This record gives sequence, structure tokens and C-alpha cells, in this order.
Amino acid sequence: MKKTKSLIIVESPTKIKTLHKFLGDSWLFGTSKGHIKDLPSWTLGVNIDDNFRPNYAVIKGKKEVIAELKSLASKVKRIYLAPDPDREGEAISWHLFNELNTENKSIKRVSFNEITERAVIEALDSPRDVNINLVNAQQARRILDRLVGYKISPLLRKKVGGNLSAGRVQSITVRLICEREEEIVNFTPQEYWSIIGEFKNNNRETLKAKLHKIEKKSFELKSNQEVEEILKKIKKEEYKVVSIVEKSQKKNPYPPFITSTLQQEAARKYGFTAYRTMRIAQELYEGLEIKEKGQIGLITYMRTDSPRVAKDACHEARSFIANIIGKEYVPKEIPIYKSKKMAQEAHEAIRPTVINLAPESLKGQLSKDQYNLYNLIWTRFLASQMESAKYFLITVDIEGGKYLFRALSSTLTFDGFLKLYQEEEESEKEKDKLPKLGKDEKLNLIKIDPKQHFTQPPPRYSEATLIKTLEEKGIGRPSTYVPIISNIYNRNYVGREKGRFYPTELGKVVNKLLVANFPNILDINFTSFMEEQLDEIENGKSDWIEILHNFWKPFLSSLEKAKIKMEDVKSSREVEVEDTCPKCQAKLKIKIGRFGEFLACSNYPECKYTKSIGLKVNCPKKDCDGDVVTKRTKKKKIFYGCSNYPKCDFVSWDEPTSDKCPTCGETLFKKRARGKEYLVCIKPECKKEMWNK
Repeated sequence: MKKTKSLIIVESPTKIKTLHKFLGDSWLFGTSKGHIKDLPSWTLGVNIDDNFRPNYAVIKGKKEVIAELKSLASKVKRIYLAPDPDREGEAISWHLFNELNTENKSIKRVSFNEITERAVIEALDSPRDVNINLVNAQQARRILDRLVGYKISPLLRKKVGGNLSAGRVQSITVRLICEREEEIVNFTPQEYWSIIGEFKNNNRETLKAKLHKIEKKSFELKSNQEVEEILKKIKKEEYKVVSIVEKSQKKNPYPPFITSTLQQEAARKYGFTAYRTMRIAQELYEGLEIKEKGQIGLITYMRTDSPRVAKDACHEARSFIANIIGKEYVPKEIPIYKSKKMAQEAHEAIRPTVINLAPESLKGQLSKDQYNLYNLIWTRFLASQMESAKYFLITVDIEGGKYLFRALSSTLTFDGFLKLYQEEEESEKEKDKLPKLGKDEKLNLIKIDPKQHFTQPPPRYSEATLIKTLEEKGIGRPSTYVPIISNIYNRNYVGREKGRFYPTELGKVVNKLLVANFPNILDINFTSFMEEQLDEIENGKSDWIEILHNFWKPFLSSLEKAKIKMEDVKSSREVEVEDTCPKCQAKLKIKIGRFGEFLACSNYPECKYTKSIGLKVNCPKKDCDGDVVTKRTKKKKIFYGCSNYPKCDFVSWDEPTSDKCPTCGETLFKKRARGKEYLVCIKPECKKEMWNK
């Protein structure tokens, strides 16, 4: 039988419906459902002595997938491998090639940044071989992570206890969160003052100006006494306008989204987690059913660190702007946005695939989340191709003796891209308009308003600010941000409180041990350098085996030293207590696990009895002799409950203390704001009363 059809293989089954619409029944379609092979979970899977040769194994459940793909491969004339256009997609293609080339020798790789008919047809017209540099970059990262994880994790379990793990990038992320918490705890607020003067001109028009300089120098006012002394002198002076500076200023549009900025803005605007953002973006990318369009991918590939935009997309946007918004909003030149140092230039920014599909036209066809994210991507991209906003700025300096006050005015004269998109809405508001003033015009000081301020501690990281920091420091890549955050949270190294991360006691212990014993692995600059090395492999400028050799020798040295020198936290914390095991009567021990300290039978593994350790706080409920214990929801969120559950139903998100309300005698609970703890009464009528801890 003559083979006439071709086979295209993608990662996700969802894409098949979209591709079938473009390619029709003359094609066969297959899906790998992600990776088909990986390093085995039950062993290291890397032959270090044989140039770090990876020993890949078929992933559980993928034998059937491979068998089905082989069956399809034997029936077609040629095969096109079309997983996602990144390192992971290239690695999947490589594994597929090695599995299928026994069935069919005509195998090519195709990649498309968007799932539209034009992009797919263009990709199929320009097939290529699997890019081994991309594969080697992915292999090197996977092996690096495996070496760190599988060599350090057993040591942590031995020295700390529990089913702990370490990771090359995740451990650095935990370190960032631990160090931020230390900054907050050690922060000492500093007092400072500002002075605002209100002036009136001869036309009885008023303006406000801030004390800017004293004796032509910057200054700091740190106490009420200093302020009182200066206020007396300020009131005695006569004031006049000594300078008026007028100028125009442009505010350039924001670049189109890359992965990190999309995650940050979706978090700020809609409260989306990074995982939620990427899940919705995946749906928009893979294709949805749209009236009169059929199944179509609405956005380009969403894992990217490059703001580059295809010329065709730029011209389509400029045409839309001129026809729908106004010709004056089209800039003379196409805006070009610079990539960060290590961006993968082969990628494009995240943008709509068809600019004419305005969000409003898709209402009712998309879910609420899909609509919100698409609207965000569409407006940001279109705004990135628009003219700059223009402001008219006025700076007025008012002098009296040695005191110089400054007033500022900002007027929007042309909205430009702001007509469509504003990120920081508060900063876009116009500043107070100033009355018409002349140089040397005398002004009367009619009021002085001194304001006391205190410096604030740095805030804990939210998902958005953590991702921004990881990106700025060159840690991880677009495809890794979500798994990094998921790992450190699921492993209980960090917790969340009001959407912000804090290190758990376990996270602090593990971080302290890793920083002390593996200074290179836990060094931010070293981690960033390793990311650069992986990029060098991708670009064909470095050999992946050589980079692994360079990493392994100093790492092995640190590992051997750590086996001897790392503090044995497990032994120091495994203290026997007076209580005995209710099952076998052996002594109970305090141990540390993923969720902190707990009681366990000393007769383990013969007896597996465990019990949560209470907070040494009695249950707040009347007539209950239970203790409060720390518990966790299925999603690992901490809450507090009674040890007598289910007899006692006490639960609380806030941690109860042994302190009692001085007004009513009820239990006080810990709350936290701005990095400081305070106590609040359980009684609703007392809740407004707070006591410093």
C-alpha cells in the first residue's frame, strides 16, 4: 500500500483539533502528551564516569503512547515533530526521533510560535533537523538539577530528618525568601520629616511646594525638635519665585509581555497565581472555538523572555491603530524593544495572533479568566506599537533666605498609548496645576504643614515580586518560574500569608545548612552564571559535557566536606519526652519533618505512631482540656485546631497564644502587618483593641 499521508506529532491533544482544521483529513495526528522519557526517579540515572551519560527511561504510562505513535509512523510517508518551540520541546522531539526512526526514516522537526494557519503552513514548508544544541542545553540543565537534588537531598534527610529535598534553583529561591524575612525582623524604623509650604500670589491664587533644599544642599530632618526649630526660621523669611522651568516630556509605551511580566501584571490586576496565568495562557495558545474563525490559537507561545515582535505583526498592529484609534497614534518608526542579556532571541513576545480579534468581539465566547487574560495581552501589545504619551512639565522654585521650596506640575498633552493601556494608574494622574507665575514674583507663605514619616521594612515577596526578582537576578527561565514556586511551597520550605511568602521553620533550618555547606550552589551569582552557561550551550558556543565536568569537581568536594561538617540537626532535635507511645508504650521522641516538629515513637519503623506537637497553648474553648496543634489543609495552608478533634471543633487561621485579653480575659491571637506582630482578642467586641507583642 502506497503511503501518501503525513503525520504531525504535538505535545498536547488540545492542539490536534486546531491543527486538523488547517491541515484536513489528508494528515494523521499524534500526541506525545508531554515528555515520553526522563531520568528514572528511583536512581541517579546519570553515569558520571562516562561523561555524564544520562540513562533515560520511558515515563510511566508512556509505553502505550510510544506504541501508538510507532503504529502511526509506519503508515505515513513522512513525520513532522511539532512540540513547543523551546528547549523542552526540542528534547521531546529528540526522544521521539530516536523512538520512531526505526519505523520511518523521513522525520523532520517543525516549530511554530502561534497556532494559526499561516504559521503552521510556513513551518511545514521549512522543516529542519532536531537542534542538538537545544537538546544538549536541556540535558545539561536536567543533569545539573539531578546531581544537586540526588546528592544533597539524602544528606539533608540524614542530618535533618523527614523526606527532604534540595534543588539547584529552588534552594536559591528559598534563600531569597529567608533573607528577606531576616531583613524584616531586623528592621529598625527611622523617623524622618517633610515640610510642605502653602503660598499665595497677588491674585490670591494658592500653590503647594515641598521644602527641597536648605543652603542649596539636600537635608534630613529626623526629629520633631529639629522641625520646630526650622519652622520658626522659615516663617520669618520673605519668599519669591527664583526659577520657572517648562519642558515637554515623553512617556514611552511598555514593551509587549514576556512570561515574567505577564505573570506579574496578571497577579497585580486580577490576583492570578503564576500557575493560573500559565494555564489560561496555554488554553489561549493551543486554540479555542471562535465564531466565523473555527478553532484558532489566540496568542503566541507564552514561555518567552524576548520582547521581539515579528514584522508582519507590527504592520498589522499599525494598520489597526491607524484605522480604528487614529493615525496620530501611529509612531513614525516601528518601536524596537531591547531584550535582556540572556533572552532567547528566537522567541517572540506574547501577543495576539490576529490583532483584528479585539477582546470585545470575543465576549461570551471565552470564559471570564480567558477573556481577562486575552484582553490584557491584546491591549498591552497594541499599546506597545502606539505613539508615546506627552506631558508638559513645570518646575517652580521658591526661595526665602536659605530655604528653597519646589512645586511641580504635570499636564498630559497627548495620551498616546495611555489611551489604551495603563499599568500604574496612580502615577498617570496629573499633578496639581500651578497658577500663572512670573520670575521674581513675591509670594506669601500662608501655611506650613510638617509631616512625620517612618521608613518601612521591605515587604515579603508576593508571587509577582518573587518572579521579578528571579528574572532580574538571572535565576531560572520562563518555563521554570511556576515549578520553582510550586516546589518550595509544596515541600513546606515556605508558607503563604495574605498572598506573600514567608520561610517556615523547616525552610530556615534547611537554608542555614545549605548556605553554610554549599556556598557555591546557594550563591546567586553562581546560579546566574550557570544559566549563562546553559545559554552558551544552546548557542553552540560551549560543550555541555565540559560544563558538567567543571561543575562536578568543586561540587563533589563540597559534598564530601558537608558529609563530615554539616550540623546534625536531626540528632539534636530528636529528644525523648516523658510521654509514652499509646500503641506500644515505647518512649516518644521529638522529630522534625516537612511540616515542622512532631512526636514519633522511638520504636520506629516497627511502630509508626506520630502526633502533631501542640503550641503549648490550651484550647481557647471553655470546658476543653485539649491543646492547640498546627495543622495543614490539602493545599498545605497552615491552620490551628484542637488536639481533641473531633470532640472539640475549635479551628482558626490565626495562631492562638497563651496571653489573655486584659479587658475580657479571652485568648489573644497573633496577627501580622508590615512585618510586625500584634495581638488581637477573639471576642468581636474587643477585636479593635491591639497590644504590642
